[in-house]
Amino acid sequence: MKRFLVALLLGLPVLAPAQDLAITIDDLPVHNDLPPGETRLSVAERMIAALKDAQVPEPYGFVNAGPIAEDPALKEVLSAWRSAGFRLGNHTWSHANLDQLSATDFEAEITRNEPALRDSPDWHWFRYPFLAEGSDPAKRAEIRRFLKERGYRIAAVTMNFNDFLWNAPYARCMANHDEAGVAELERSYLAAARQAADDARRLSPNIAYVLLMHVGALDARVMPKLLAQYRGQGFHFVTLPEAERTYDDSVTPPLPPAPADAEKLARICSTPQ
Repeated sequence: MKRFLVALLLGLPVLAPAQDLAITIDDLPVHNDLPPGETRLSVAERMIAALKDAQVPEPYGFVNAGPIAEDPALKEVLSAWRSAGFRLGNHTWSHANLDQLSATDFEAEITRNEPALRDSPDWHWFRYPFLAEGSDPAKRAEIRRFLKERGYRIAAVTMNFNDFLWNAPYARCMANHDEAGVAELERSYLAAARQAADDARRLSPNIAYVLLMHVGALDARVMPKLLAQYRGQGFHFVTLPEAERTYDDSVTPPLPPAPADAEKLARICSTPQ
């Protein structure tokens, strides 16, 4: 900002000051379908490498530990995330939807998930699965009370392009050896991300943003291009606590609709070649 003001006063060409953006990744250690030859760990490692190369500071991965009970080897995904210096947060044990459970059962989902997080610094951040914060006012208030009592901050989302919609088509395209389909997925993925960033800026031009993504195979593949695109749009990467500092946990920040065309994506590579 200081350089921006100096340039303005001197009459020099001025670019808009960078806006802060925190990258957050949901559904560790398992999200959506895998292409042939990939593993949950290889997807995570590819994503970790891209985030480190772009110097994204301490990105949070939000964990559903339920799959680890069925496959203990999935602990390697969380270990790799922590070893990279990244942080973990709570996303409930089984990716539970608050609107489909009682408050008591949802609270049990939160506490059951905690042992998987305790080796990570500053793990008291909570992301609602499906971003469902409770359509019933009493249930919503009870869960917020519970989270506050246990020392959690809510990891609100202010930028989202429904990246998860691309991961299953990508697995199909790779299985079908459909290079044109993969290229179209990459193109449309980056276009949707750009549009979502522009929409977020129009809706809330004066805030730091928190981006919701998932630990998916296409996400990992396109991550270097995506992060370069955000830098090209003038974003500066910050930590989740830095971005959320000005948010009020009692109020859900506005989030523009995601631009993804789910029906179109579902048709890509839907039949074998």
